[in-house]
Amino acid sequence: MTHPPVNSRQLYFRLLGYVRPYWRGFALAIAALLVTAATEPLFPALMKPLLDKGFDGQPRDDLYLAPFAIVAIFAVRGLFGYIAAYCMSWVSNRVICDLRAQMFERIVRLPAAYFHAHPSGQLISRISYDVNGIASAATTVITTALRDSFAILGLLAWLLYLNWRLTLVLFLIAPAIAFVIRVFGHRLRAMSRASQIGMAQMTQSLQEAIDGQKVVKIYGGESQEIARFGKINENLRRYGMRQAIAAAASVPLVQISASIAVAIVVYIALLQSSAAQTTVGGFVSFITAMLMLLAPLKHLADINAPLQRGLAAAESVFTLLDEAPEDDQGQTTIGRARGEIAFEGVHFRYQNAERDALAGIDLAILPGQTIALVGPSGGGKTTLANLLPRFHHASSGRIRLDGHTIEDLTLASLRTNIALVSQDVVLFDDSVAANIAYGTLHTVSRAEIEAAARAAHAHDFIIAMPQGYDTSIGENGIRLSGGQRQRLAIARAILKNAPVLILDEATSALDTESERQVQDALVELMKGRTTIVIAHRLSTIENADRIVVLSHGQIIETGTHADLLAHEGAYAQLYRLQFAEDAV
Repeated sequence: MTHPPVNSRQLYFRLLGYVRPYWRGFALAIAALLVTAATEPLFPALMKPLLDKGFDGQPRDDLYLAPFAIVAIFAVRGLFGYIAAYCMSWVSNRVICDLRAQMFERIVRLPAAYFHAHPSGQLISRISYDVNGIASAATTVITTALRDSFAILGLLAWLLYLNWRLTLVLFLIAPAIAFVIRVFGHRLRAMSRASQIGMAQMTQSLQEAIDGQKVVKIYGGESQEIARFGKINENLRRYGMRQAIAAAASVPLVQISASIAVAIVVYIALLQSSAAQTTVGGFVSFITAMLMLLAPLKHLADINAPLQRGLAAAESVFTLLDEAPEDDQGQTTIGRARGEIAFEGVHFRYQNAERDALAGIDLAILPGQTIALVGPSGGGKTTLANLLPRFHHASSGRIRLDGHTIEDLTLASLRTNIALVSQDVVLFDDSVAANIAYGTLHTVSRAEIEAAARAAHAHDFIIAMPQGYDTSIGENGIRLSGGQRQRLAIARAILKNAPVLILDEATSALDTESERQVQDALVELMKGRTTIVIAHRLSTIENADRIVVLSHGQIIETGTHADLLAHEGAYAQLYRLQFAEDAV
Protein backbone atom coordinates (compact mmCIF):
# COMPACT_ATOMS: atom_id res chain seq x y z
CA MET A 1 0.00 0.00 0.00
CA THR A 2 1.56 3.27 -1.09
CA HIS A 3 0.53 6.79 -0.34
CA PRO A 4 1.13 9.73 -2.66
CA PRO A 5 2.77 12.72 -0.98
CA VAL A 6 0.07 14.94 0.43
CA ASN A 7 0.34 18.49 1.69
CA SER A 8 -0.31 18.33 5.45
CA ARG A 9 -2.20 21.61 5.48
CA GLN A 10 -4.55 20.54 2.67
CA LEU A 11 -5.00 17.17 4.32
CA TYR A 12 -5.90 18.71 7.65
CA PHE A 13 -8.34 21.21 6.17
CA ARG A 14 -10.03 18.39 4.29
CA LEU A 15 -10.24 16.52 7.56
CA LEU A 16 -11.83 19.53 9.26
CA GLY A 17 -14.47 19.48 6.53
CA TYR A 18 -15.98 16.47 8.32
CA VAL A 19 -16.29 18.57 11.48
CA ARG A 20 -18.16 21.37 9.69
CA PRO A 21 -21.65 19.76 9.85
CA TYR A 22 -21.33 19.76 13.64
CA TRP A 23 -20.02 23.28 13.98
CA ARG A 24 -22.45 24.18 16.76
CA GLY A 25 -21.08 21.49 19.08
CA PHE A 26 -17.57 22.34 17.95
CA ALA A 27 -18.14 26.06 18.58
CA LEU A 28 -19.52 25.35 22.06
CA ALA A 29 -16.41 23.30 22.81
CA ILE A 30 -14.16 26.12 21.58
CA ALA A 31 -16.06 28.66 23.69
CA ALA A 32 -15.68 26.45 26.76
CA LEU A 33 -11.98 26.09 25.98
CA LEU A 34 -11.61 29.86 25.79
CA VAL A 35 -13.20 30.25 29.21
CA THR A 36 -10.95 27.51 30.62
CA ALA A 37 -7.85 29.11 29.11
CA ALA A 38 -8.90 32.55 30.37
CA THR A 39 -8.81 31.26 33.95
CA GLU A 40 -5.25 29.97 33.52
CA PRO A 41 -3.43 33.26 34.38
CA LEU A 42 -5.86 34.08 37.21
CA PHE A 43 -4.09 31.89 39.76
CA PRO A 44 -0.60 33.43 39.32
CA ALA A 45 -2.26 36.86 39.13
CA LEU A 46 -3.83 36.13 42.53
CA MET A 47 -0.41 35.37 43.98
CA LYS A 48 0.89 38.93 43.60
CA PRO A 49 -1.63 40.81 45.80
CA LEU A 50 -1.90 37.82 48.13
CA LEU A 51 1.82 37.89 48.90
CA ASP A 52 2.37 41.64 48.67
CA LYS A 53 -0.59 42.64 50.83
CA GLY A 54 -1.59 39.48 52.66
CA PHE A 55 1.72 39.11 54.47
CA ASP A 56 2.50 42.74 55.26
CA GLY A 57 1.43 42.39 58.92
CA GLN A 58 -1.60 44.65 58.54
CA PRO A 59 -5.06 43.48 59.76
CA ARG A 60 -7.53 42.79 56.90
CA ASP A 61 -11.27 42.20 56.69
CA ASP A 62 -11.20 40.51 53.25
CA LEU A 63 -9.06 37.47 54.04
CA TYR A 64 -11.92 35.12 53.11
CA LEU A 65 -11.82 36.36 49.50
CA ALA A 66 -8.52 34.68 48.66
CA PRO A 67 -9.55 31.06 49.38
CA PHE A 68 -12.95 31.73 47.88
CA ALA A 69 -11.30 33.04 44.70
CA ILE A 70 -9.03 29.97 44.48
CA VAL A 71 -12.00 27.57 44.72
CA ALA A 72 -14.01 29.66 42.25
CA ILE A 73 -11.17 29.63 39.70
CA PHE A 74 -10.82 25.84 39.74
CA ALA A 75 -14.59 25.28 39.83
CA VAL A 76 -15.01 27.37 36.68
CA ARG A 77 -12.11 25.57 35.01
CA GLY A 78 -13.58 22.16 35.92
CA LEU A 79 -17.08 22.97 34.68
CA PHE A 80 -16.05 24.44 31.35
CA GLY A 81 -13.36 21.79 30.90
CA TYR A 82 -16.08 19.13 31.21
CA ILE A 83 -18.30 20.94 28.67
CA ALA A 84 -15.39 21.16 26.20
CA ALA A 85 -14.48 17.48 26.63
CA TYR A 86 -18.10 16.34 26.21
CA CYS A 87 -18.70 18.44 23.09
CA MET A 88 -15.43 17.35 21.47
CA SER A 89 -16.19 13.68 22.17
CA TRP A 90 -19.65 14.13 20.63
CA VAL A 91 -18.15 15.70 17.51
CA SER A 92 -15.38 13.07 17.37
CA ASN A 93 -17.80 10.14 17.44
CA ARG A 94 -19.99 11.81 14.81
CA VAL A 95 -16.95 12.22 12.54
CA ILE A 96 -15.98 8.56 13.03
CA CYS A 97 -19.54 7.47 12.21
CA ASP A 98 -19.68 9.63 9.06
CA LEU A 99 -16.28 8.52 7.79
CA ARG A 100 -17.04 4.84 8.30
CA ALA A 101 -20.38 5.23 6.55
CA GLN A 102 -18.73 6.97 3.57
CA MET A 103 -15.93 4.41 3.42
CA PHE A 104 -18.34 1.47 3.48
CA GLU A 105 -20.51 3.12 0.85
CA ARG A 106 -17.43 3.56 -1.35
CA ILE A 107 -16.27 -0.02 -0.75
CA VAL A 108 -19.55 -1.57 -1.91
CA ARG A 109 -19.46 0.62 -5.04
CA LEU A 110 -15.86 -0.08 -6.04
CA PRO A 111 -15.26 -2.08 -9.24
CA ALA A 112 -14.38 -5.77 -9.06
CA ALA A 113 -10.84 -5.06 -10.29
CA TYR A 114 -10.12 -3.09 -7.12
CA PHE A 115 -10.79 -6.12 -4.91
CA HIS A 116 -8.51 -8.24 -7.07
CA ALA A 117 -5.67 -5.79 -6.42
CA HIS A 118 -6.24 -5.04 -2.72
CA PRO A 119 -6.43 -7.61 0.11
CA SER A 120 -9.65 -7.53 2.08
CA GLY A 121 -7.68 -7.23 5.33
CA GLN A 122 -6.35 -3.89 4.16
CA LEU A 123 -9.86 -2.54 3.63
CA ILE A 124 -11.08 -3.89 6.96
CA SER A 125 -8.13 -2.30 8.74
CA ARG A 126 -8.82 1.09 7.18
CA ILE A 127 -12.45 1.21 8.22
CA SER A 128 -11.95 -0.26 11.71
CA TYR A 129 -8.53 1.14 12.73
CA ASP A 130 -7.41 4.12 10.66
CA VAL A 131 -10.60 6.12 11.22
CA ASN A 132 -9.98 6.34 14.96
CA GLY A 133 -6.68 8.08 14.35
CA ILE A 134 -8.38 10.55 12.04
CA ALA A 135 -11.01 11.48 14.63
CA SER A 136 -8.30 12.03 17.21
CA ALA A 137 -6.47 14.41 14.87
CA ALA A 138 -9.67 16.26 13.98
CA THR A 139 -10.97 16.79 17.53
CA THR A 140 -8.70 15.76 20.40
CA VAL A 141 -5.65 17.40 18.87
CA ILE A 142 -7.62 20.58 18.25
CA THR A 143 -8.91 20.54 21.82
CA THR A 144 -5.41 20.30 23.23
CA ALA A 145 -3.93 22.75 20.76
CA LEU A 146 -6.55 25.43 21.33
CA ARG A 147 -6.81 25.01 25.10
CA ASP A 148 -3.08 25.08 25.68
CA SER A 149 -2.38 27.74 23.06
CA PHE A 150 -4.92 30.05 24.71
CA ALA A 151 -3.48 29.20 28.12
CA ILE A 152 0.02 30.05 26.92
CA LEU A 153 -1.20 33.32 25.41
CA GLY A 154 -2.97 34.25 28.65
CA LEU A 155 0.06 33.41 30.76
CA LEU A 156 2.39 35.28 28.41
CA ALA A 157 0.13 38.31 28.54
CA TRP A 158 0.34 38.30 32.34
CA LEU A 159 4.11 37.80 32.19
CA LEU A 160 4.50 40.71 29.79
CA TYR A 161 2.41 42.85 32.11
CA LEU A 162 4.58 41.92 35.09
CA ASN A 163 8.00 42.14 33.44
CA TRP A 164 8.31 42.38 29.69
CA ARG A 165 12.11 42.15 29.75
CA LEU A 166 12.10 38.79 31.48
CA THR A 167 9.31 37.55 29.23
CA LEU A 168 11.35 38.19 26.11
CA VAL A 169 13.85 35.62 27.37
CA LEU A 170 11.13 32.95 27.12
CA PHE A 171 10.74 33.60 23.42
CA LEU A 172 14.28 32.29 22.93
CA ILE A 173 12.98 28.74 23.29
CA ALA A 174 10.39 29.04 20.48
CA PRO A 175 12.79 28.21 17.56
CA ALA A 176 14.19 25.21 19.47
CA ILE A 177 10.72 23.84 20.20
CA ALA A 178 9.62 24.33 16.57
CA PHE A 179 12.75 22.52 15.33
CA VAL A 180 12.21 19.55 17.66
CA ILE A 181 8.54 19.19 16.70
CA ARG A 182 9.34 19.37 12.98
CA VAL A 183 12.15 16.81 13.07
CA PHE A 184 10.28 14.26 15.14
CA GLY A 185 7.04 14.92 13.26
CA HIS A 186 8.44 13.46 10.04
CA ARG A 187 9.63 10.39 11.92
CA LEU A 188 6.27 9.89 13.59
CA ARG A 189 4.38 10.19 10.29
CA ALA A 190 6.60 7.57 8.63
CA MET A 191 6.22 5.12 11.52
CA SER A 192 2.46 5.70 11.61
CA ARG A 193 2.20 4.76 7.94
CA ALA A 194 4.24 1.64 8.57
CA SER A 195 1.98 0.73 11.52
CA GLN A 196 -1.12 1.04 9.34
CA ILE A 197 0.39 -1.29 6.75
CA GLY A 198 1.30 -3.71 9.53
CA MET A 199 -2.20 -3.56 11.00
CA ALA A 200 -3.69 -4.33 7.58
CA GLN A 201 -1.33 -7.30 7.23
CA MET A 202 -2.29 -8.54 10.69
CA THR A 203 -5.99 -8.29 9.86
CA GLN A 204 -5.38 -10.19 6.62
CA SER A 205 -3.41 -12.90 8.42
CA LEU A 206 -6.16 -13.30 11.02
CA GLN A 207 -8.88 -13.46 8.38
CA GLU A 208 -7.06 -16.07 6.29
CA ALA A 209 -6.25 -18.24 9.32
CA ILE A 210 -9.86 -18.13 10.53
CA ASP A 211 -11.47 -18.64 7.11
CA GLY A 212 -9.02 -21.40 6.22
CA GLN A 213 -8.93 -23.11 9.62
CA LYS A 214 -9.83 -26.52 8.13
CA VAL A 215 -6.98 -26.33 5.61
CA VAL A 216 -4.60 -25.13 8.34
CA LYS A 217 -5.52 -28.13 10.50
CA ILE A 218 -5.54 -30.84 7.85
CA TYR A 219 -2.21 -29.78 6.31
CA GLY A 220 -0.51 -29.08 9.64
CA GLY A 221 -0.05 -25.41 8.91
CA GLU A 222 -0.40 -24.23 12.51
CA SER A 223 3.31 -23.55 12.93
CA GLN A 224 3.49 -21.78 9.60
CA GLU A 225 0.54 -19.51 10.47
CA ILE A 226 1.90 -18.83 13.96
CA ALA A 227 5.27 -17.89 12.47
CA ARG A 228 3.67 -15.64 9.87
CA PHE A 229 1.52 -13.90 12.47
CA GLY A 230 4.49 -13.63 14.82
CA LYS A 231 6.58 -11.87 12.18
CA ILE A 232 3.83 -9.34 11.48
CA ASN A 233 3.22 -8.89 15.20
CA GLU A 234 6.92 -8.28 15.85
CA ASN A 235 7.09 -5.71 13.06
CA LEU A 236 4.12 -3.91 14.59
CA ARG A 237 5.91 -3.90 17.95
CA ARG A 238 8.98 -2.36 16.35
CA TYR A 239 6.97 0.33 14.63
CA GLY A 240 5.19 1.07 17.91
CA MET A 241 8.50 1.37 19.74
CA ARG A 242 9.93 3.71 17.10
CA GLN A 243 6.84 5.87 17.43
CA ALA A 244 7.17 5.80 21.21
CA ILE A 245 10.86 6.72 21.04
CA ALA A 246 10.19 9.67 18.74
CA ALA A 247 7.23 10.85 20.82
CA ALA A 248 9.04 10.37 24.13
CA ALA A 249 12.26 12.04 22.96
CA SER A 250 10.50 15.19 21.78
CA VAL A 251 8.95 15.94 25.19
CA PRO A 252 12.17 16.09 27.30
CA LEU A 253 13.92 18.07 24.56
CA VAL A 254 11.14 20.65 24.71
CA GLN A 255 11.27 20.64 28.49
CA ILE A 256 15.05 21.03 28.54
CA SER A 257 14.78 24.01 26.21
CA ALA A 258 12.13 25.50 28.48
CA SER A 259 14.15 24.80 31.63
CA ILE A 260 17.14 26.68 30.22
CA ALA A 261 14.93 29.69 29.64
CA VAL A 262 13.44 29.30 33.14
CA ALA A 263 16.91 29.15 34.70
CA ILE A 264 17.96 32.32 32.91
CA VAL A 265 14.75 34.08 33.96
CA VAL A 266 15.17 33.04 37.60
CA TYR A 267 18.74 34.34 37.63
CA ILE A 268 17.77 37.69 36.12
CA ALA A 269 14.75 37.97 38.43
CA LEU A 270 16.95 37.39 41.47
CA LEU A 271 19.27 40.14 40.27
CA GLN A 272 16.29 42.47 39.86
CA SER A 273 14.99 41.52 43.31
CA SER A 274 18.34 42.28 44.90
CA ALA A 275 18.24 45.67 43.21
CA ALA A 276 14.70 46.23 44.59
CA GLN A 277 13.31 46.31 41.05
CA THR A 278 10.57 43.74 41.87
CA THR A 279 8.47 42.74 44.84
CA VAL A 280 8.18 39.30 46.43
CA GLY A 281 4.62 39.01 45.15
CA GLY A 282 5.65 40.05 41.66
CA PHE A 283 8.55 37.60 41.66
CA VAL A 284 6.44 34.64 42.91
CA SER A 285 3.63 35.53 40.52
CA PHE A 286 6.08 35.62 37.61
CA ILE A 287 7.73 32.31 38.57
CA THR A 288 4.33 30.66 39.13
CA ALA A 289 3.04 31.78 35.72
CA MET A 290 6.29 30.75 34.08
CA LEU A 291 6.20 27.29 35.65
CA MET A 292 2.56 26.96 34.65
CA LEU A 293 3.72 27.47 31.06
CA LEU A 294 5.59 24.16 31.16
CA ALA A 295 2.45 22.01 31.31
CA PRO A 296 0.76 23.47 28.20
CA LEU A 297 4.11 23.47 26.38
CA LYS A 298 4.46 19.78 27.20
CA HIS A 299 0.91 19.12 26.01
CA LEU A 300 1.61 20.89 22.73
CA ALA A 301 4.71 18.77 22.25
CA ASP A 302 2.70 15.62 23.08
CA ILE A 303 0.04 16.27 20.43
CA ASN A 304 2.62 15.89 17.67
CA ALA A 305 2.38 12.09 17.92
CA PRO A 306 -1.44 11.77 17.60
CA LEU A 307 -1.41 14.53 14.99
CA GLN A 308 1.06 12.69 12.78
CA ARG A 309 -0.76 9.38 13.32
CA GLY A 310 -3.99 11.10 12.38
CA LEU A 311 -2.52 12.65 9.23
CA ALA A 312 -1.06 9.29 8.19
CA ALA A 313 -4.46 7.68 8.81
CA ALA A 314 -6.13 10.48 6.84
CA GLU A 315 -3.89 9.74 3.86
CA SER A 316 -4.98 6.09 4.00
CA VAL A 317 -8.69 6.85 4.43
CA PHE A 318 -8.85 9.57 1.79
CA THR A 319 -6.96 7.34 -0.66
CA LEU A 320 -9.85 4.90 -0.37
CA LEU A 321 -12.53 7.62 -0.54
CA ASP A 322 -10.87 9.04 -3.68
CA GLU A 323 -10.97 5.70 -5.51
CA ALA A 324 -13.25 5.87 -8.52
CA PRO A 325 -16.48 3.90 -8.04
CA GLU A 326 -17.87 1.58 -10.69
CA ASP A 327 -18.33 3.29 -14.01
CA ASP A 328 -22.03 4.06 -14.21
CA GLN A 329 -22.20 6.65 -16.98
CA GLY A 330 -24.98 4.90 -18.84
CA GLN A 331 -28.12 7.00 -19.24
CA THR A 332 -30.55 4.46 -20.67
CA THR A 333 -32.96 2.51 -18.49
CA ILE A 334 -35.00 -0.43 -19.69
CA GLY A 335 -37.82 -2.39 -18.11
CA ARG A 336 -37.87 -6.16 -18.17
CA ALA A 337 -35.54 -7.27 -20.95
CA ARG A 338 -36.47 -9.89 -23.54
CA GLY A 339 -33.05 -11.45 -23.04
CA GLU A 340 -31.41 -11.08 -26.45
CA ILE A 341 -27.63 -10.96 -25.92
CA ALA A 342 -24.88 -10.31 -28.46
CA PHE A 343 -21.08 -10.31 -28.00
CA GLU A 344 -19.47 -8.49 -30.94
CA GLY A 345 -15.70 -8.70 -31.34
CA VAL A 346 -15.15 -8.67 -27.57
CA HIS A 347 -11.61 -8.55 -26.23
CA PHE A 348 -10.65 -8.40 -22.57
CA ARG A 349 -7.35 -8.40 -20.73
CA TYR A 350 -6.85 -8.32 -16.97
CA GLN A 351 -4.60 -5.61 -15.59
CA ASN A 352 -0.89 -6.50 -15.88
CA ALA A 353 -1.75 -9.73 -17.76
CA GLU A 354 0.52 -10.79 -20.63
CA ARG A 355 -2.27 -11.90 -22.95
CA ASP A 356 -5.98 -11.38 -23.52
CA ALA A 357 -8.35 -13.46 -21.41
CA LEU A 358 -10.86 -13.10 -24.26
CA ALA A 359 -9.83 -12.53 -27.86
CA GLY A 360 -12.42 -11.65 -30.50
CA ILE A 361 -15.58 -13.23 -29.05
CA ASP A 362 -18.59 -13.15 -31.37
CA LEU A 363 -21.68 -14.80 -29.92
CA ALA A 364 -25.40 -14.17 -30.46
CA ILE A 365 -27.95 -15.52 -27.96
CA LEU A 366 -31.66 -15.38 -28.70
CA PRO A 367 -34.25 -14.70 -25.99
CA GLY A 368 -35.02 -17.83 -23.99
CA GLN A 369 -32.02 -19.79 -25.27
CA THR A 370 -29.76 -21.79 -22.99
CA ILE A 371 -26.10 -21.44 -23.88
CA ALA A 372 -23.51 -23.61 -22.17
CA LEU A 373 -19.89 -22.48 -21.92
CA VAL A 374 -17.42 -25.34 -21.62
CA GLY A 375 -13.70 -25.83 -22.01
CA PRO A 376 -10.50 -26.20 -20.01
CA SER A 377 -9.84 -24.08 -16.91
CA GLY A 378 -8.53 -20.65 -17.83
CA GLY A 379 -10.31 -20.73 -21.16
CA GLY A 380 -12.35 -17.58 -20.41
CA LYS A 381 -15.77 -18.99 -19.49
CA THR A 382 -16.25 -17.10 -16.20
CA THR A 383 -14.61 -13.97 -17.62
CA LEU A 384 -17.11 -13.94 -20.49
CA ALA A 385 -20.05 -14.31 -18.09
CA ASN A 386 -18.65 -11.56 -15.80
CA LEU A 387 -18.61 -9.04 -18.64
CA LEU A 388 -22.39 -9.20 -19.06
CA PRO A 389 -23.29 -7.61 -15.67
CA ARG A 390 -20.28 -5.27 -16.10
CA PHE A 391 -18.19 -6.67 -13.28
CA HIS A 392 -15.46 -5.89 -15.79
CA HIS A 393 -15.47 -3.77 -18.95
CA ALA A 394 -14.50 -5.17 -22.33
CA SER A 395 -11.18 -3.82 -23.60
CA SER A 396 -12.71 -3.55 -27.04
CA GLY A 397 -15.81 -4.70 -28.88
CA ARG A 398 -19.43 -4.42 -27.74
CA ILE A 399 -21.92 -6.39 -25.71
CA ARG A 400 -25.63 -5.80 -26.36
CA LEU A 401 -28.76 -6.59 -24.38
CA ASP A 402 -31.97 -6.30 -26.42
CA GLY A 403 -30.03 -4.18 -28.92
CA HIS A 404 -28.74 -1.75 -26.26
CA THR A 405 -24.99 -1.54 -25.70
CA ILE A 406 -24.64 -2.45 -22.03
CA GLU A 407 -22.27 0.48 -21.47
CA ASP A 408 -25.19 2.80 -22.33
CA LEU A 409 -27.43 1.23 -19.70
CA THR A 410 -27.45 2.29 -16.07
CA LEU A 411 -25.96 -0.36 -13.79
CA ALA A 412 -29.21 -0.68 -11.86
CA SER A 413 -31.23 -1.19 -15.04
CA LEU A 414 -28.76 -3.74 -16.40
CA ARG A 415 -28.32 -5.78 -13.22
CA THR A 416 -32.02 -5.84 -12.38
CA ASN A 417 -32.39 -8.07 -15.44
CA ILE A 418 -29.68 -10.55 -14.42
CA ALA A 419 -29.61 -13.26 -11.75
CA LEU A 420 -26.41 -15.08 -10.81
CA VAL A 421 -25.76 -18.39 -9.07
CA SER A 422 -22.04 -18.96 -8.60
CA GLN A 423 -20.03 -21.99 -7.55
CA ASP A 424 -18.72 -19.78 -4.70
CA VAL A 425 -21.97 -19.39 -2.78
CA VAL A 426 -22.19 -16.21 -0.72
CA LEU A 427 -24.58 -16.21 2.21
CA PHE A 428 -24.90 -13.78 5.10
CA ASP A 429 -25.10 -14.29 8.86
CA ASP A 430 -28.85 -13.82 8.91
CA SER A 431 -32.00 -15.90 8.71
CA VAL A 432 -32.81 -18.34 5.90
CA ALA A 433 -35.65 -16.09 4.71
CA ALA A 434 -33.42 -12.97 4.67
CA ASN A 435 -30.80 -14.78 2.56
CA ILE A 436 -33.35 -15.97 0.01
CA ALA A 437 -34.92 -12.50 -0.20
CA TYR A 438 -31.57 -10.69 -0.16
CA GLY A 439 -31.91 -7.28 -1.81
CA THR A 440 -35.70 -7.56 -1.96
CA LEU A 441 -36.43 -8.34 1.69
CA HIS A 442 -38.90 -5.48 2.15
CA THR A 443 -40.75 -6.02 -1.11
CA VAL A 444 -41.58 -9.74 -1.07
CA SER A 445 -43.94 -11.77 1.10
CA ARG A 446 -43.16 -14.89 3.11
CA ALA A 447 -45.32 -16.87 0.69
CA GLU A 448 -43.11 -15.78 -2.23
CA ILE A 449 -39.99 -16.73 -0.29
CA GLU A 450 -41.39 -20.17 0.47
CA ALA A 451 -42.45 -20.66 -3.14
CA ALA A 452 -38.90 -19.94 -4.31
CA ALA A 453 -37.52 -22.36 -1.71
CA ARG A 454 -39.94 -25.09 -2.87
CA ALA A 455 -38.88 -24.55 -6.49
CA ALA A 456 -35.25 -24.93 -5.43
CA HIS A 457 -36.11 -28.10 -3.46
CA ALA A 458 -35.00 -26.36 -0.26
CA HIS A 459 -38.31 -26.14 1.61
CA ASP A 460 -38.12 -29.57 3.26
CA PHE A 461 -34.73 -29.06 4.91
CA ILE A 462 -35.62 -25.48 5.88
CA ILE A 463 -38.76 -26.38 7.82
CA ALA A 464 -36.77 -29.12 9.59
CA MET A 465 -34.46 -26.46 11.06
CA PRO A 466 -35.09 -25.20 14.64
CA GLN A 467 -36.82 -21.93 13.66
CA GLY A 468 -37.62 -22.85 10.07
CA TYR A 469 -37.25 -19.85 7.76
CA ASP A 470 -36.21 -17.67 10.72
CA THR A 471 -33.21 -19.85 11.59
CA SER A 472 -29.87 -18.04 11.57
CA ILE A 473 -27.43 -19.87 9.29
CA GLY A 474 -24.14 -18.43 10.65
CA GLU A 475 -21.24 -16.84 8.82
CA ASN A 476 -21.55 -17.68 5.11
CA GLY A 477 -24.02 -20.41 5.99
CA ILE A 478 -21.56 -22.42 8.07
CA ARG A 479 -24.44 -24.31 9.75
CA LEU A 480 -25.59 -25.69 6.39
CA SER A 481 -24.23 -28.41 4.16
CA GLY A 482 -22.74 -27.53 0.80
CA GLY A 483 -25.82 -28.72 -1.04
CA GLN A 484 -28.14 -26.76 1.25
CA ARG A 485 -26.13 -23.58 0.76
CA GLN A 486 -26.27 -24.03 -3.01
CA ARG A 487 -30.02 -24.54 -2.99
CA LEU A 488 -30.54 -21.35 -0.98
CA ALA A 489 -28.52 -19.48 -3.60
CA ILE A 490 -30.69 -20.99 -6.33
CA ALA A 491 -33.85 -20.03 -4.41
CA ARG A 492 -32.52 -16.46 -4.28
CA ALA A 493 -32.14 -16.46 -8.07
CA ILE A 494 -35.60 -17.98 -8.53
CA LEU A 495 -37.14 -15.26 -6.36
CA LYS A 496 -35.46 -12.50 -8.35
CA ASN A 497 -37.18 -13.81 -11.48
CA ALA A 498 -34.77 -12.04 -13.84
CA PRO A 499 -35.00 -12.65 -17.61
CA VAL A 500 -31.26 -13.39 -17.88
CA LEU A 501 -29.73 -16.11 -15.74
CA ILE A 502 -26.02 -16.89 -15.23
CA LEU A 503 -25.27 -20.28 -13.69
CA ASP A 504 -21.59 -20.63 -12.83
CA GLU A 505 -21.26 -24.27 -11.76
CA ALA A 506 -24.57 -23.92 -9.92
CA THR A 507 -24.77 -27.61 -9.03
CA SER A 508 -21.09 -28.19 -8.25
CA ALA A 509 -21.59 -28.68 -4.49
CA LEU A 510 -24.51 -31.08 -4.69
CA ASP A 511 -24.65 -34.82 -4.18
CA THR A 512 -26.35 -36.99 -6.79
CA GLU A 513 -29.80 -36.85 -5.22
CA SER A 514 -29.66 -33.11 -4.53
CA GLU A 515 -28.32 -32.48 -8.02
CA ARG A 516 -31.26 -34.31 -9.53
CA GLN A 517 -33.71 -32.24 -7.50
CA VAL A 518 -32.02 -28.96 -8.31
CA GLN A 519 -31.65 -29.82 -11.99
CA ASP A 520 -35.42 -30.28 -12.11
CA ALA A 521 -35.85 -26.90 -10.44
CA LEU A 522 -33.39 -25.27 -12.85
CA VAL A 523 -35.24 -26.70 -15.85
CA GLU A 524 -38.38 -24.90 -14.65
CA LEU A 525 -36.41 -21.76 -13.80
CA MET A 526 -34.76 -21.58 -17.23
CA LYS A 527 -38.03 -21.78 -19.17
CA GLY A 528 -38.56 -18.51 -21.00
CA ARG A 529 -35.24 -17.12 -19.75
CA THR A 530 -31.95 -16.54 -21.50
CA THR A 531 -29.50 -18.69 -19.58
CA ILE A 532 -25.71 -18.83 -19.69
CA VAL A 533 -24.45 -22.00 -18.02
CA ILE A 534 -20.81 -22.45 -17.12
CA ALA A 535 -20.25 -26.15 -16.61
CA HIS A 536 -17.37 -28.53 -16.04
CA ARG A 537 -19.71 -31.51 -15.59
CA LEU A 538 -20.78 -31.94 -19.20
CA SER A 539 -23.67 -34.28 -18.39
CA THR A 540 -25.57 -31.31 -16.92
CA ILE A 541 -25.66 -29.33 -20.18
CA GLU A 542 -26.53 -31.98 -22.78
CA ASN A 543 -29.94 -30.37 -23.35
CA ALA A 544 -28.58 -26.85 -23.89
CA ASP A 545 -29.74 -25.13 -27.09
CA ARG A 546 -26.12 -24.49 -27.93
CA ILE A 547 -22.78 -25.43 -26.43
CA VAL A 548 -19.85 -23.04 -26.87
CA VAL A 549 -16.34 -24.41 -26.37
CA LEU A 550 -13.76 -21.85 -25.22
CA SER A 551 -10.01 -22.30 -25.15
CA HIS A 552 -7.39 -19.60 -24.52
CA GLY A 553 -10.05 -16.91 -24.72
CA GLN A 554 -11.39 -17.93 -28.13
CA ILE A 555 -14.44 -19.84 -29.34
CA ILE A 556 -13.16 -22.99 -30.99
CA GLU A 557 -16.45 -24.89 -31.39
CA THR A 558 -20.16 -24.26 -31.15
CA GLY A 559 -23.21 -26.44 -31.68
CA THR A 560 -25.63 -28.82 -29.98
CA HIS A 561 -24.45 -31.73 -27.87
CA ALA A 562 -25.16 -34.20 -30.64
CA ASP A 563 -23.55 -32.07 -33.34
CA LEU A 564 -20.36 -31.56 -31.34
CA LEU A 565 -20.02 -35.24 -30.52
CA ALA A 566 -20.45 -36.05 -34.19
CA HIS A 567 -17.86 -33.44 -35.10
CA GLU A 568 -15.25 -35.37 -33.09
CA GLY A 569 -13.51 -32.20 -32.01
CA ALA A 570 -12.48 -30.65 -28.68
CA TYR A 571 -15.92 -31.11 -27.07
CA ALA A 572 -16.07 -34.79 -27.99
CA GLN A 573 -12.62 -35.29 -26.53
CA LEU A 574 -13.61 -33.52 -23.29
CA TYR A 575 -16.82 -35.54 -23.08
CA ARG A 576 -15.11 -38.89 -23.58
CA LEU A 577 -12.41 -37.99 -21.06
CA GLN A 578 -15.00 -36.99 -18.43
CA PHE A 579 -17.13 -40.06 -19.18
CA ALA A 580 -14.07 -42.26 -18.62
CA GLU A 581 -13.30 -40.48 -15.32
CA ASP A 582 -16.91 -40.91 -14.15
CA ALA A 583 -16.79 -44.60 -15.03
CA VAL A 584 -13.61 -45.03 -12.98
